[in-house]
Formats: sequence, C-alpha cells, structure tokens
Amino acid sequence: MAFGRSSRREAPPEPVTLKILVAGGFGVGKTTLVGAVSEIRPLRTEETLSEAGRPVDDLSGVEGKTTTTVAMDFGRITLRDDLVLYLFGTPGQDRFWFLWDELAQGALGAVVLADTRRLEDCFAAIDYFERRNIPFAVAVNCFEGANRYPAETVRAALDLDAEVPLLIGDARERESVKEILVAVVEHAWARADRAREPATT
Repeated sequence: MAFGRSSRREAPPEPVTLKILVAGGFGVGKTTLVGAVSEIRPLRTEETLSEAGRPVDDLSGVEGKTTTTVAMDFGRITLRDDLVLYLFGTPGQDRFWFLWDELAQGALGAVVLADTRRLEDCFAAIDYFERRNIPFAVAVNCFEGANRYPAETVRAALDLDAEVPLLIGDARERESVKEILVAVVEHAWARADRAREPATT
C-alpha cells in the first residue's frame, strides 16, 4: 500500500479574531455604525431617554434622539476569510464611562466617531485612547445639514498626530464603515510592526 499524500483536504485555519472599539460623543452614530456593518443581528443595550437624565445628558444638536446606549453595542464582521472583527460600541454619556475600561481590555484598536457640529464631544475619547496607548482612527460621520470641512482642517481642530488616520464617512453605509475599520486594523498593525523593530543606536 502506497503512503502518498492524504486525499483528505486539510481543514482551513481558524480565522484571527480582533476586538475593535467604537467610541465618540453622545448621539454621534456609534450604534448606527455597528448595525450597518454587522453580519449578525447586533446586540444593543438601548434605553429610552428619561426625564431624570435630562439635567445630565446634553441633547444639543441631537434633540430628536430618544434612546441611548447604557452598556454597549456588539456586532461582528468578517473582513477576510482569515480575519474577523468583533465590534464593541461604547456608551457616549459621561455617566457611563466607568464601563470603558472593561470594554477596552484586549482591544486591538478603536474608531472615534466625530460630528463636525459638536466636534468637542470626541475630545474625551481621543484623550482616553492616547493615554492608554490604544491605536485609533478618527472618522467624521457626515450628518445631513452639517458643514463639511477638509480633512486637514478637522485634523488641526482635533490636534491629531500625523500618524492617526482621519477619514470622512457615513455610519449608515456598509462600505464606508468597512473602509474605516480596515484603516483602524492597518494602523494598529503598522504600529505593532514599528514597536517590534530593533532600536538603532
């Protein structure tokens, strides 16, 4: 009996799974982004805004918003056969930020969503990831009626480092969101590669 190569096909390797956070201010589109791209039914923890929360929830610019994420949004997308992203959307209000440290554990990187009408709302998220050395990209979510600015103008306003990707997109559009996620993964991998390079004397 000849011992040739097995006729059975080898099982494909398990895909690499990566964790990506989706952060930003209240009402910036985090839940929308996760829902637009997830290939599974997204897990959402939305609750109706209450009168009790009005004194602490700033609804300026999002007066029509009636719900809010109180824990996280969760979704999954397969970018390639060998690469799967798990998306965790963070709550936007200050009073839920105690959850961020738990959500950030094990994250490869993050998307910080920005709204040009309330650009200052994303400062806290940018500061959070910079302090914890978590790679991130900023994505300007283009809302109807919002002023459009060149990317470099937004970059200067946010005082971003040159290496931080800045994209203009639409959290409602699947292909737009995929471009944003690819940019985050590539940025995080590039940073990891640079960190592994031997120091030169």
